[in-house]
Amino acid sequence: MRKNGACRTAVAVAVLGTLAVMSVACGSERQGGAGEKGTTGGAAGTRPHIGDRTRTIPDVGDRLQHRIPADSGQVVAVYGEGRDSADSTVVLYGKRGPAWDRMRSWPAHNGKKGWTADHHEGDRRSPIGVFTLTDAGGVLVDPGARIPYTRDASLEAPRWWARSHWHDFDYVIAIDYNRVKGTPPDDPTRPEGDAKGGSIWLHMDHGSGTSACVSVSREAMEYLLRTLDPDRHPVVVMGDRADLKSSYF
Repeated sequence: MRKNGACRTAVAVAVLGTLAVMSVACGSERQGGAGEKGTTGGAAGTRPHIGDRTRTIPDVGDRLQHRIPADSGQVVAVYGEGRDSADSTVVLYGKRGPAWDRMRSWPAHNGKKGWTADHHEGDRRSPIGVFTLTDAGGVLVDPGARIPYTRDASLEAPRWWARSHWHDFDYVIAIDYNRVKGTPPDDPTRPEGDAKGGSIWLHMDHGSGTSACVSVSREAMEYLLRTLDPDRHPVVVMGDRADLKSSYF
């Protein structure tokens, strides 16, 4: 998000009458699961068990389930531990025939203050909902992403942030919340206006909550980048467990 609670923002600063621009990135202040609990990260994340097939995405109520496009064959489910918790689990599901297979899962973090169904700039809560995943990028060279990938050194986190945050944007996948699809992750356009926030990404984890993004390990990001296929119309379904299950969300 951009501005004080965002994955990426331009902050105008007057310096000797000249407007300078500095970058402020997701979940990084100066000092800086779901479906199933107890999952662990790793090069491939937690592997599925025999019989991990389901007709719907587990623990997601009808209201959100119906928002998953009919042509989507890949779902990244983000299960938040609680409405006000920064801890979550990411699970990747792939569709085979009429059923979904659980492919991998990883521990993750979301907004520092948890989740919201009405996200606004600077609230430090991740938005609940179903969003497409169409664009990726990062500081590092393309690791073999299927989604269009834009390498951009300017994504690098400022060195005045805590060292633990320096690699947050080595890899990012844009979550299509209040952004224009088909543009680099840091494109500043916000169709719903600045007040609704934006620049919410999947990005690399620094060990604690973000400003609104979802963060996972480098291994998880590399796996997702190499696996998410635009021909399968991937989406992310994200929220705290209670709201994900609710049929009235």
